[in-house]
Amino acid sequence: MAKQVTILVVDDEQVHRYMLCSMFKEWGWKCVEADDGRTAVEAVQKFSYDAVLMDVRMARMDGMEAFSRIHTSHPALPVIIMTAYSSVDAAVVAIKHGAYDYLTKPLDFDRLRLTLERAVDKRQVEERKHEVQETKVELGPSSIIGTSPLMQELLEMISYVAPTEATVLINGESGTGKELVAAELHNNSDRSNKPFVKVNCAALAESLLESELFGHEKGAFTGADKRREGKFVQAEGGTLFLDEIGETSQAMQVKMLRVLQEHELQRVGGEETIHTDARIIAATNRDLEQEVRNGNFREDLYYRLNVVTVVVPPLRDRREDIPLLVDHFVHKFAKKNRREVAGVTPECMDLLCNYRWPGNVRELENAVERGVILMRGEYLTEKSLPLPIQQQGASPGQDVKESVSSSLQAQEKVLILKTLEETGGNKSEAARRLGITRKTLQNKLHKYDE
Repeated sequence: MAKQVTILVVDDEQVHRYMLCSMFKEWGWKCVEADDGRTAVEAVQKFSYDAVLMDVRMARMDGMEAFSRIHTSHPALPVIIMTAYSSVDAAVVAIKHGAYDYLTKPLDFDRLRLTLERAVDKRQVEERKHEVQETKVELGPSSIIGTSPLMQELLEMISYVAPTEATVLINGESGTGKELVAAELHNNSDRSNKPFVKVNCAALAESLLESELFGHEKGAFTGADKRREGKFVQAEGGTLFLDEIGETSQAMQVKMLRVLQEHELQRVGGEETIHTDARIIAATNRDLEQEVRNGNFREDLYYRLNVVTVVVPPLRDRREDIPLLVDHFVHKFAKKNRREVAGVTPECMDLLCNYRWPGNVRELENAVERGVILMRGEYLTEKSLPLPIQQQGASPGQDVKESVSSSLQAQEKVLILKTLEETGGNKSEAARRLGITRKTLQNKLHKYDE
């Protein structure tokens, strides 16, 4: 980390504070002590800390009240609660109100260090959001297509989060492109030269998922004729993408939690403890907070995963991106299917822009592929589209018509000209940023007489 990490330790036991601060110094961190909650509240007003490690029971202002005051004035500052087993319920309440995590005494120092490192990562991500543009990572060539404000916000968030080690939870409806976002986070991180390993947690039965994630020993079950390493080990040094993690069972969630907490695992049927270093990115189309309330998803695992949340917007909320996506998919599937496609008729584009897209970008991609395969003539027409799109897009409301018209005419032109200006007139670079081919860009410029 560029600057020295500074931890505020709040505990009324001097010996415990001394022990913790001595250990932090060995780790290369700076430690500041406070002997009660009131002193801690005053300390965070005077200095910027990376994290606060606070005991619950103290004579002058206990840890719960001190946490409440600190979180109110500094909501982005991670506070980790230290508690005895008898006070765990109070610590869980603190987490629900914004505490980063809790640890039980006597402390497990390996877990303490891991928890603090992740808390500091989260703090640095929050700080990046308020820094100037020059501090962000410049994203490389992206497979994410879109110039709408929502997509620009998404790409900006990726540029902040990618270079950190923070665990990321990607939330979005099915078909929005959560896997593409995970790949962007990996490709723009320090782990980009290591494996990017994907697992669809909803596609495998629990017994198969366990073997897939953790590996198995020879003879662990019928058909296990040799030892096999799991995805956690395969992703060593890189990134493990756990897609649809909301579909996992409670038993599997417990096993995942151990890996996230301890960075250790055991193969199915094995006793050897294996250390793993893989950055975890998870994705879900479920509301995990609601799943926690319903008792379907473990609260402790949710907080481990939800260090940083990245939300992928549905396609209906970024309609101005539809023309760019359509152009991209038309050229992709024309090449794949050896078709000559001159373009898309205005009527067809109107239908595509008016449709609600419950399946999001994936549904749009499938619709365009079908259209290219079934098209007659040089242009993709509405008659080649799936019947539901023709029917629902045929009678849009007036506000949607006006929005689409604006998107297809004025907004598209503004975006193209602005991108050209940013690239100094370089059409190849402008086309890359817009997610279209250079030929398509030239056709659009000709249409606008530019």
